[in-house]
Amino acid sequence: MVTQRRKGATVAERTRSGGRGTGRGTTTGRTSQSGTARSSTARGTTGAKRTSATAATAAAGVVDRAADVTHPERSVVTEPPPAPDYPRFRVEPGTRVRLADIDPDESEHYQRKKDVSDELKRHRDRISDLQARLYGEQKRSLLIVLQAMDTGGKDGTIKGVFQGVNPQGCQVWSFKAPSNEEAAHDFLWRYHQKAPSKGMIHIFNRSHYEDVLIVRVKDLVPESVWRPRYEAINQFEYALTSDGVTVLKFFLHISKDEQKRRLESRLADPDKRWKFSANDLKERAYWDDYQAAFEDAVNECSTSYAPWYVVPANKKWYRNLVVARTIADTLEAMRPKFPAAEKGLDKVQIPD
Repeated sequence: MVTQRRKGATVAERTRSGGRGTGRGTTTGRTSQSGTARSSTARGTTGAKRTSATAATAAAGVVDRAADVTHPERSVVTEPPPAPDYPRFRVEPGTRVRLADIDPDESEHYQRKKDVSDELKRHRDRISDLQARLYGEQKRSLLIVLQAMDTGGKDGTIKGVFQGVNPQGCQVWSFKAPSNEEAAHDFLWRYHQKAPSKGMIHIFNRSHYEDVLIVRVKDLVPESVWRPRYEAINQFEYALTSDGVTVLKFFLHISKDEQKRRLESRLADPDKRWKFSANDLKERAYWDDYQAAFEDAVNECSTSYAPWYVVPANKKWYRNLVVARTIADTLEAMRPKFPAAEKGLDKVQIPD
């Protein structure tokens, strides 16, 4: 199983305060004052410790509840492992993942697109049904983050997985270069504005991770700026989680050879040439640098409450199946329910 370690603690875990008092006197009055000061300081220290312990307990509760949802196979899968075996691709706290160790061509026992068509439709239908319940409940929400190299399949995943989902309760946000206004704020400002409200599913096509990816590869900001952003991202995702947002993140992992094939396919098809840009070749030259940046982002920011999945994505149909099953199982683990109807509706008669 792919694993990870998280640097830094949550805000609540990092809350530490205390006091220290000193007092030394030669008279009874000064001794009394000193004793009073020590007593006051002791009470302050005890209170601070209690506050810290309460905050840590609350943080642990948030993480534990979120982990039950973001590890849906624990409650949803009756005969493990699930098919496809998506938990294998989840980056767990513990050790670091190496992208080079993950085969982007993997498809388990599935051989062809038609092998998965029925399963994929079943999971799409599950997502559609559960999304309707989530929207009706209006208590929690789901944020899905998609990241990949160019041609990695973010758009195709959205199209292939969310067919049939009511657009009233699902919205896609694509993030390009920041506007002047966005650049004038902290780097998370524009992303927080697009976080899902209660009942919604939001999909980030590219995301806040761009601010530890392209800025690093292109040397747009120094390391002293982008490296602390890992911790800021963890705290941002923790804040979303504590407010009822389940966060799932997918890195769609393709090979360099597969990227070449997809770029060549765009050039060969007149109807797809609009997707090709000369800038694609410039970005391709940074392949190794981007791989290193993605690897670090995944390792530094995969948590039990907001995990990364590194999904083999050379085969688009397998990619879609893995993502669809993961999302469907996660939604089921959230157990959304339609709200209760008004009392007495069984006696209502609609007039002619």
